[in-house]
Amino acid sequence: MRITYRQIEIFRALMAAGSVTKAAEMLFTSQPTVSRELARLEQVIGLELFERVQGRLRPSLPGLTLFDEIKRSYVGIERINATAASLREFRGGRLSVLTLPAFTHSLLPGACQRFAAQHPGAGVSISTQESPVLEEWLTGQLYDIGLTEHDSAPAGTSLTRLLEVNEVCVLPAGHPLLARQFIELEDLAQQSFISLSPTDPYRIQLDSACAAKGIERRIVVETPSAVSLCGLVRKGVGVGIVNPLTALDFEGTELHIRPLRDTYTFRVSLVKPIHRPLNPAVTSFSLAVQQEADVIQSMLDAKLGSRRETA
Repeated sequence: MRITYRQIEIFRALMAAGSVTKAAEMLFTSQPTVSRELARLEQVIGLELFERVQGRLRPSLPGLTLFDEIKRSYVGIERINATAASLREFRGGRLSVLTLPAFTHSLLPGACQRFAAQHPGAGVSISTQESPVLEEWLTGQLYDIGLTEHDSAPAGTSLTRLLEVNEVCVLPAGHPLLARQFIELEDLAQQSFISLSPTDPYRIQLDSACAAKGIERRIVVETPSAVSLCGLVRKGVGVGIVNPLTALDFEGTELHIRPLRDTYTFRVSLVKPIHRPLNPAVTSFSLAVQQEADVIQSMLDAKLGSRRETA
């Protein structure tokens, strides 16, 4: 005969409760069942585990020794239960996010804050990459979630639009153009202008629009990132046109935002690889990103909406 798990469970309850009645209540079973299984356990090991003293059970030395060993075994079981709970609640799990660099400053901090508040033990790993390598990596199923500016889903992925807003003009404190409700492209003629890199799609679009209207900007600095562009504007180097998410991060006493009369759409899309095993945290993190995008949309509407109405 061998000791059964049920006998160990009853012995453990008896050690904790100190009586057959209370042990039966703990295990939602009958007193005769508890007494019977205890008798069988003592028969199997050939030792008396309890002394009966005035209707109560007092552990014998063999009983105490056996209980010490059972407690060590239960530590392993409790760790397994804790691990299972962590998996259910994303504790100890890790979500991998691939994003354009601009979103690490604007959209993701708030989204990560929301996600961490709901799942304090979960980890988020953020990697940055520019297009088209970003889309290639998402197609390769290398990340759980991606954030891109594109409208169409890369191969092997699904795409959800999070946000669609317009590019804005950013100006340093004291600039004469701050008197305008809206900035026209013609206003930028001969202004000290900070531009994104020549290969940037928004730069290409803006160059084409200026060329069509015969507008010559005086480009004083070219930089590959919206963050760098705003930093230069804040120092008074010139004016620039940038996505409004980054502009909001920098807005303050040294940098101000004005809407453009012409529309240059900036989109943010959430991309999920279809063939990658589903991380249970994806749904929750996706919701956190969408909620943060909604907050940013409301902020932009409140800040720029009144200017649109009065222009």
